[in-house]
Amino acid sequence: MRPFDQRLLRLAPGARPGIVGLAVLGTITGLAAIAQALAVAHLVFVLVRAQPLETAAVWALSAFAVRGLAQAATEILAARTGVAVSTELRRRLADRVLAGGLETRRDGTAALTLMTQGTTAVEPYVARYLPAFVSATVLPVAAVLAMAVLDWRVALIPVLTLPLLPLFAALIGHATREATDRRWAALSQLAVHFLDVMKGLPTLVGYSRAHRQSATIRAVSDDHRRATVETLRIAFLSSAALEFLATISVAIVAVFAGVALAEGHMELEVALALILLAPEAYWPIRRVGAEFHNAADGAAALDEIAAVLDGASADAPADTPADPARAGREPGPSTAHGEGTVVVRDVSFRYDPDLPDVLRGVSTRIGPGLTVLVGPSGVGKTTLLELLAGLRTPTSGTVSAPRVHLVTQRPFLAPAAMRDNLRLGAAGDPSDADLRAALDTVGLDDLLARLPRGLDTLLGDDGFGLSAGQRARFALARALLSDAPVVLLDEPTAHLDPETEQRIGAVIRRLADDRTVVAVTHRSHLLDLADDRLDLTPASIGDAR
Repeated sequence: MRPFDQRLLRLAPGARPGIVGLAVLGTITGLAAIAQALAVAHLVFVLVRAQPLETAAVWALSAFAVRGLAQAATEILAARTGVAVSTELRRRLADRVLAGGLETRRDGTAALTLMTQGTTAVEPYVARYLPAFVSATVLPVAAVLAMAVLDWRVALIPVLTLPLLPLFAALIGHATREATDRRWAALSQLAVHFLDVMKGLPTLVGYSRAHRQSATIRAVSDDHRRATVETLRIAFLSSAALEFLATISVAIVAVFAGVALAEGHMELEVALALILLAPEAYWPIRRVGAEFHNAADGAAALDEIAAVLDGASADAPADTPADPARAGREPGPSTAHGEGTVVVRDVSFRYDPDLPDVLRGVSTRIGPGLTVLVGPSGVGKTTLLELLAGLRTPTSGTVSAPRVHLVTQRPFLAPAAMRDNLRLGAAGDPSDADLRAALDTVGLDDLLARLPRGLDTLLGDDGFGLSAGQRARFALARALLSDAPVVLLDEPTAHLDPETEQRIGAVIRRLADDRTVVAVTHRSHLLDLADDRLDLTPASIGDAR
């Protein structure tokens, strides 16, 4: 068992009203439980003594109603707070990953696991564990105080035995925490490996190596299964230990009260109240121990989420953009017509401190028009585009650029309608006519005409259903709909036949008439259309001419 984690309020400040509401409802539920025990004891007493029942029945029913309503409100508020917390954590994690550049996305699968399964696992921690923790804080104290008022000698029994429950829970919880950490690590490893295999499955199938991954996935799955069973075993043992200790303690209270009643040293109403109050003193602690096991994954995930978001806060607030100059990127000039100039000053970049520079001392000034980046494969052309786009931070030097629109070799296409995919990065809210015109410009009008649902046609994941050339032209259509003054194109004609290449080259040439277009290519056609050319050689200074 662990205390309330104050980091939750810091990581998800939007959860503060819900958590405060849970604390208030927990207090009301605890007081109603005490009133219910006293009211039921009085009702039984007046029934045995054949006294009028109306007043006692009203008090008992009122206590039941208040407790029931408070518990119902707690369930509703806890569920909503859990969803709100997971949503806010997911948004902040996504902002952190997207704002951190490609350097922070090296382990993208682990980040995806944390944003999906990790944040979802936090929901039971908020919705189940926190309400139980509030009840365990309020109700045992209130029950012991009520028992002390009725008979201080009987109240000594929970005073002496109650501390044993959290002590045992803490000892067992420590072992549970270690088992849960191992289980979460196994789950993360399984998710990472499975997604990596799925991404590379076409390649594995092509080389007849897909079956070799089955044994690896089976081994990782077995590790996760064993870690899960180990966690469940500890959870069952700890619950049994807490239940046994609480049952023995309540039995001692019942025996003591029964003996005192039989000997005439205690009234029936007092004895009944003590017997009904005793379980209320132990039940919340038993419940919080059980709920902690159910929410142990959320506690482990919260630790990892805090490590990621606290790391972001150490550099800059997650909701505040970092200083571009400090990141090696400065805002560039742009005119009212959308023209822009890109200035690269003595930029070097390496992917890892132990690796050599990919780019070294690159300095150039790129103005409006079409500039083509050329050089052998692996020289750093795509890396330079990512630096211009602000996706990577230079190891040294600065990049000054206005807002850019980057078209990569494998453009992002969401599993959504064509219309929604075209509007990604578009200026304003383009009409369907604008979208069709953009598709017509890049030669995809015939594809659109063959689709029975037109712009409402759903694209598959990662553009499944489109060829590589169609995906490239689709991404170029998005660039046409954008109003970014700088457009970056990475191998825009690599997957096109000569006839289509001629058409797309003309489109890029027209695009460069009023914008700054930087294109990476190995084709001679774009070189013939270019205004400037930037030759990159391995880790050397590039020359613009």
